[in-house]
Amino acid sequence: MADKKRIVSGMRPTGPLHIGNLLGALENWAKMQDQYDCFFFIADWHALTSDYEDTRSIPKHIRNMMIDLLSGGLSPEKSTLFVQSHIKEHAELFLILSMLTPVSWLERNPTYKDQMAQISNKDLSAFGFLGYPVLQAADIIMYKAYGVPVGVDQVPHVEITREIARRFNHFYGKVFPEPEAILTETPKILGIDRRKMSKSYNNAIYISDSPDKIASTVAKMITDPQRARKSDPGNPDICNVFEFHKLYTDTETKDSINNECRTAAIGCVECKKIMAQNLITALEPIREKRKYYGDRPALVEDIITTGSNKARKVAQRTMEEVRAAVKI
Repeated sequence: MADKKRIVSGMRPTGPLHIGNLLGALENWAKMQDQYDCFFFIADWHALTSDYEDTRSIPKHIRNMMIDLLSGGLSPEKSTLFVQSHIKEHAELFLILSMLTPVSWLERNPTYKDQMAQISNKDLSAFGFLGYPVLQAADIIMYKAYGVPVGVDQVPHVEITREIARRFNHFYGKVFPEPEAILTETPKILGIDRRKMSKSYNNAIYISDSPDKIASTVAKMITDPQRARKSDPGNPDICNVFEFHKLYTDTETKDSINNECRTAAIGCVECKKIMAQNLITALEPIREKRKYYGDRPALVEDIITTGSNKARKVAQRTMEEVRAAVKI
């Protein structure tokens, strides 16, 4: 592991992982395990930024997320898998970094602006939500990561982390490297309502969904908004269902659907049914692994404990350096 560059990333346990998480992050993480020294964590403190009013479901979400991560290809033998709140040093570093981070840096965060505009059923006017990029920076630089795997829309998050690390080093001496954004290919997958797929928007297809649930969710997907009737020709180029076909349907069938949609030879209902069945088939290996780990809760807990203990040792060494640099 010593000769591999380290990467760090995490996910919030606010519910089950969806197809967007699988394609946008988890599959990429799994591929990176042989190339990098990987630290992947469940960001339960980050879950409090939006779900602070009712935290009863977070412990269940943590267990289910670890099962999702393992079922999606992460290996405790190849990666350090841990829970954020098990490493109290994250909170200490977050406190120190918050003292030197300008508020203006946080207010310009594009995700902050977007979610404040999009999410109306939760009160996000809290310091924790505004300041979550500082906690995120602590999560990353705690492990002196070389990089953070992200899609292009998340690059601003890494840039804030780089700025915070740079500012700390300016005041107290060079303790932290500035992490790079490792751009990963992310397919263009939207939610069933054509917005970004998100648990918050209630528009997701989850990797833990049963075949019947997947079929019923896919049936609700918005297709070509300009195609009002089956007899109207459609345009697969602007249809989100066809984006799924590109990923989960064989080339011959996909090309046939492309042509038949444009000539109104196939309707949206039939198109969705074909895609849903292909998606169900593709997710079958994940469902099998989820059952394996779901039937072995003690194994899942042992993986969490072992990974958290390993991460804590690294965090403790980092915080010794930080305290010496800040002289507190």
